[in-house]
Amino acid sequence: MNIQEKLIKTIRDNKISTTEVADVLGKKGHIKGPLPVTEGLHKVGLVEFVYAYNESNWEVHEQLQFIQEGKMVYIHGINCNEKAIFGDLVAKYVLLYKRAEAIIVNGFMRDIHTLKKEKYPIWCTGYTPIGCNNVKNESLPSTDELEILKNMYQDAIFVADDTGVVIIEKKFQTEEFVKKLDFIELQEDVWFFCMDTHKMSTFEVVCEKKYLSEKGLIGTDKLIELSSFSTAR
Repeated sequence: MNIQEKLIKTIRDNKISTTEVADVLGKKGHIKGPLPVTEGLHKVGLVEFVYAYNESNWEVHEQLQFIQEGKMVYIHGINCNEKAIFGDLVAKYVLLYKRAEAIIVNGFMRDIHTLKKEKYPIWCTGYTPIGCNNVKNESLPSTDELEILKNMYQDAIFVADDTGVVIIEKKFQTEEFVKKLDFIELQEDVWFFCMDTHKMSTFEVVCEKKYLSEKGLIGTDKLIELSSFSTAR
């Protein structure tokens, strides 16, 4: 199992939230804009980068032919303004036939009634009935611009839930990051245990970290062992 697979498995198996991942990242990593079309889902996987350009979805259709199964398909709108990049036809193709893990659209979508009815794992910026044109662009974004976007997103890891979407860039995909995730999970368990069972205040738990000086509390020994990976909350 490589490090990407290990990270994805750790996040999926423990259902680690976007909030927790963002905390591990130092309260960073949020992809601004996309929110869930379907509530109650938790998805994680490697990113497949796709772009839409100039209020056209021609290049989107072209690129989607080649996406790999199990990917978090990320469609990045460039100069698409508030026109829907696609709707239910493309969503069904990507999720059912190409077997993508989820769709993340940094842009607008349409046919929302169908997407909600099918409970598709889709996150997008907003809704509109006005779609992009199906016309091939005569010119495309600069090679430099696309290269920057590809370097940022392709084979990054996305985590998506009701709070939004966060990105784990390739530079953070390390064994140390896995240990930080282990720490944040255990810390959450200890915090709630201290509040629910020992009736500590959130000030005592979060600010004073009183549990670190209390002997015999469940999980604190392990928490101290992992404390070098602590991330401020």
